[in-house]
Amino acid sequence: MNEHTQTENNEEADLTQRRIRSFVLRQGRLTKGQARALETGFPKFGITYAPELLDLNKKFGRSDSKKILEIGFGMGETTAKIAQTLPDCDFLATEVHTPGVGALLKLIEESALTNIRAIQHDVVDVLQNMLPDASLDGIHIFFPDPWHKKRHHKRRLIQAGFVKLLCAKLKPGGYIHVATDWQEYAEWVLEVLSTECELQNTAKDYAKKPSYRPLTKFENRGLKLGHGVWDMVFRRK
Repeated sequence: MNEHTQTENNEEADLTQRRIRSFVLRQGRLTKGQARALETGFPKFGITYAPELLDLNKKFGRSDSKKILEIGFGMGETTAKIAQTLPDCDFLATEVHTPGVGALLKLIEESALTNIRAIQHDVVDVLQNMLPDASLDGIHIFFPDPWHKKRHHKRRLIQAGFVKLLCAKLKPGGYIHVATDWQEYAEWVLEVLSTECELQNTAKDYAKKPSYRPLTKFENRGLKLGHGVWDMVFRRK
């Protein structure tokens, strides 16, 4: 075995141990409504990060529901709409952007939603330290921020090590749903998901948009201008 091959093998073996970061802005201006929601809503609908395993059934108060992880929910509009559409599912929503967490908590209270819990922390830590293996029925990653050059692939959230970590948390038959409006990133994501041996594509390449994912106002505007959105849905074998 030559030195180059050995190096590649060592990197592959270390993928799940290497620090993966989502590279998102962690500061922002809070509105009064968001600040109020953080104060009043987080004790009821928030989960404080701690490096100990969560009992999701206990946190949501029921054991017969499907558990879905929402990664990087932004300002929370899509997550709140999906939770309304799928009341029999429970949603664990992760985001590091403080205004986004406040906005989601505000939506939860305004819509009287009971099937969302929010964690303000990096999702990699949450996956590694809080979620038991085979505890999730689904994972949503909608419009993740891409890095525009392929050589930057290790800086992208959706990379081989991260996908392997996601697979470990999915139940057999559970799914990963990624949506992006950047075609080059869609091609990258499709390649990464297709390479993971534990996953199987539900479509030939890209999937039809599932009915539970609502159109955002930006997506709707983009579609009218001829821009595309690519959905990818893979299931764990």
